[in-house]
Amino acid sequence: MIRTLIADDHGILRAGLKHILHETDDIVVEGEASDGGETLAQVRSGHWDALVLDLSMPGRSGIELIKQIKAEYPRLAILVLSMYKEDIYAVRALKAGASGYLCKDNAEAQLVDAIRRVAGGQLFISPSVAERFTRDTLNGTIDESPHTHLSDREYQIFLLLVKGHSVTHIARQLNLSVKTVSTHRTSILGKMGMTSTAELVSYAIRRELIEG
Repeated sequence: MIRTLIADDHGILRAGLKHILHETDDIVVEGEASDGGETLAQVRSGHWDALVLDLSMPGRSGIELIKQIKAEYPRLAILVLSMYKEDIYAVRALKAGASGYLCKDNAEAQLVDAIRRVAGGQLFISPSVAERFTRDTLNGTIDESPHTHLSDREYQIFLLLVKGHSVTHIARQLNLSVKTVSTHRTSILGKMGMTSTAELVSYAIRRELIEG
């Protein structure tokens, strides 16, 4: 039996995922979490075979959470379930220690197979992500695009900014102070060589990090 913990801040989505998994005879959802702190507490208090993790929950960022969980529980299989396209976050998630990456749009069709594969010690990623991950990690090829120089937290805030969220909203969503988010925004602009959020949005659209 694959004992699974689902971590997502949307109760309706967690219910939907449980409904999908309820149809299986080898996967059982034994716990839920709605933010980073609760996820870490649940991981520490139980014995899990797989963690289905949303990257955009309040509090600690998904990438940071993956790194901490894998440091404490290196054998726990983590499947990232995200609203972001694979080519935006997948490589960062894999490098942090995740075993798989699945877009929420594909959850109904692929969730069961994804959990089985990561729990069995395999990777679950698309062929395009596998190719990029292999190139980056084995062949030493480095993507020098400006956004790749952002830290994991900066990248998280960058994506929220270009999707139209205000600094205040981001601070509330990530459980950070407005000053901290503003400092990150300034750092993002500096690293990207830009002066405004509008420039960040234009860049993100050109690179297909968001839809225009």
